Amino acid sequence: MQWDQLVRVTPELDAWLRETRRNLHMHPELSLQETNTARLVAGHLRELGIEHRTGLGGDGRPLFMSPEALRAAGIQPGPTTGGNGILAIIRGERGPGRTVLLRADMDALPIDEQNDVPYRSTRPGVMHACGHDGHTTMLLGAARYLCETRNFDGTVVLIFQPAEEGGAGAKAMIEDGLLDRFGIQEVYGIHNQPGLPVGQFALRPGPLMASSDRVYITIDGVGGHAAKPHQCVDTVLVGSHVITALQSIVSRNVDPLESGVVSICMFHAGDAQNVIPAQAKLTGTARSLKPEVRDLLEKRIKEVVQSTATAFGATAEVIYRRDYPVTRNHEKQAKFAAAVAAQVVGEENVDFSVPPVMGGEDFSFLLEARPGAFIFLGNGDSAGLHHPAYDFNDEAIPVGVSYWVRLVETAMPV
Repeated sequence: MQWDQLVRVTPELDAWLRETRRNLHMHPELSLQETNTARLVAGHLRELGIEHRTGLGGDGRPLFMSPEALRAAGIQPGPTTGGNGILAIIRGERGPGRTVLLRADMDALPIDEQNDVPYRSTRPGVMHACGHDGHTTMLLGAARYLCETRNFDGTVVLIFQPAEEGGAGAKAMIEDGLLDRFGIQEVYGIHNQPGLPVGQFALRPGPLMASSDRVYITIDGVGGHAAKPHQCVDTVLVGSHVITALQSIVSRNVDPLESGVVSICMFHAGDAQNVIPAQAKLTGTARSLKPEVRDLLEKRIKEVVQSTATAFGATAEVIYRRDYPVTRNHEKQAKFAAAVAAQVVGEENVDFSVPPVMGGEDFSFLLEARPGAFIFLGNGDSAGLHHPAYDFNDEAIPVGVSYWVRLVETAMPV
């Protein structure tokens, strides 16, 4: 497939983009630990002569997620909310105008990569399994083009954000004064989508991605010898019934025409095959697309867990932590983003009514604070996000770069 409106990608630029993406892929860093990634991005911006600020998203504030919650999610917490955020400023040469923000995320995941490629992750147990290496590269490519051409009015602000994967780096950067200090008026984000062909975009006005909340359950019973269960309150048995009972919430409490997910993904109890453990810990997630469904899930999870535990003679504590809100596109900006994507790949390759997905995204904090839109970019027939065999498709990089460039030049015309 050919696209007529791609920015001019010379062999030299194409090689630079691929090398940059693969270098990022080889050296992934977890949320709140993106020190070297931030240094690499800042180095590229410095070489390009682009004004930029570093160290955003820190200032010693406590973590948005508690250190315990981060550890439970398999992420080693740092001393602050990150402090690895980078902001770049490119001013158009046609005079004053609006200020628009473009965002890329930088962090990787605690996954051991399965791909056998020359640029495979060099860090055991850490890999770019969500394509943030590609997102960062596309925004760097757009920065390189825009700083050379400056064919727009006003100012474009590019942020390279830490801690999207559970650390709420977007929220931390907002709390650092990102939006007010730099006069941001609109915000735009992009995420690759496996299964969507390269050269296609998808989005929708309104809810695009779900709210994402964490559930921590502690069940206390009475431990003892495995041969004397009648003298115990078996927390493994109680936890098993809790998991089963929780599945009734979506099927029997949520309106069948609405969307909700309750998934328990971790169950830890006991250390020996002949000891009934006195305590069990369960961890999971709850997802929804509407505030009222979110409230219902929180209420019913607590009720179901505690009543189930009581029925078996155990006690239970439930911590329901609200993480990311619904990623909700503003209608005007969503229509604009779709029109820009159509300039790049043609209207027939832009789906403006894609069904919402139940994954979460901390770009939602930006969309709560300013009008804007989040869009999916095709990654082709790749493994799914957060899968150990996932890899960002380098063929999508020129498409993403072109989208960013056309968005700026169209939103802020000469």
